[in-house]
Amino acid sequence: MTHPPDDAQAPMDRLALRAALQARHARQGGAPQGDLSLCPEIDAALPGGGLPRAALHDVLGAESAPSAEFAALLLARAAGPVGGSVLWVTDGAAPMGLARFGLMPRELVLVRAERLADALWAMEEGLGGGVAGAVLQIADDPGPAALRRLQQAAGAGSALGLLLRADDAGSESGAVTRWRVGGGTAGLGDPRWRLELLRCRGGRPGQWDVVWRAAAEQLEVEESELEVLPVRHRGRVRQGCTMR
Repeated sequence: MTHPPDDAQAPMDRLALRAALQARHARQGGAPQGDLSLCPEIDAALPGGGLPRAALHDVLGAESAPSAEFAALLLARAAGPVGGSVLWVTDGAAPMGLARFGLMPRELVLVRAERLADALWAMEEGLGGGVAGAVLQIADDPGPAALRRLQQAAGAGSALGLLLRADDAGSESGAVTRWRVGGGTAGLGDPRWRLELLRCRGGRPGQWDVVWRAAAEQLEVEESELEVLPVRHRGRVRQGCTMR
């Protein structure tokens, strides 16, 4: 998703987007509160026992589909059971199949921003305006000043901010957590990912092989054999938590 020079692209209708976000915020009556639970094993590595809301998070992936799937799952949790709004800002094609991960079309505000300046503005507006969750799908480095504004907006609006970037994004964003997502949907089976928590402020890094059980709306960690158990009891252990 390489951005041509800003002057070669069509500007965004910022007034229209701001009005749409304000209308959504008025209807939903504010965003849900509290950290986001993923499943017990991952929650134990996160500060406060869940993914902090009102914060910015990096989601990296060598391929865009797995990281987008994981982002959709997080945004669905940010929207909450009452179905708050979330904002997805991208300069590329609209993400597909997000409902499988709990993110319903009625909850999603999709913004196509051809200019990086407009994409950053939309993300900041969504976060600071109290939208339940917001994600920015980018390739370019926004720069430290823009990242600081996004962090401040997430804190002010109590919103979950996700920066969805390529795996080789080298610059640190100052995000509270930094994830790498591999794997993804294979055929018609349950999606499986390898989640790596590369950095976590106030928590500890880790790595988990997980499966998303869409029918049960549950994320499960698939653990390898446990050496501490007798041979007759060894086997795969799966634990999960209901996502809604």
